[in-house]
Amino acid sequence: MIRPDAQLRSGHIPSELIPPGTNPRKVVIVHTAPRSWTGPVLLVLVATVGLCGLVYVTTVAVLSLIQVAATTAAAIKTAVPTLIGGGGLITLALKVPKKPSK
Repeated sequence: MIRPDAQLRSGHIPSELIPPGTNPRKVVIVHTAPRSWTGPVLLVLVATVGLCGLVYVTTVAVLSLIQVAATTAAAIKTAVPTLIGGGGLITLALKVPKKPSK
């Protein structure tokens, strides 16, 4: 028994811990439970996995919305001339402002 607390755990009570006039057979030593790190470690792991899952789901949702918007824009671009009845006379174009010449 190298450590002093190992003596107490095995039931050996040093005489300096017993008050004078006390019957050593009636002395009870109460030990605290050793600290368990399982709870805090699991909490950190669950929080990390949850945060990574949230980032993944958010990224997938945003990319899906962008894909739907691009598909919808392409469908509208091809469908508008047919719907209007121009037969290709009307096209959609993006107007970009010109830079002023120097």
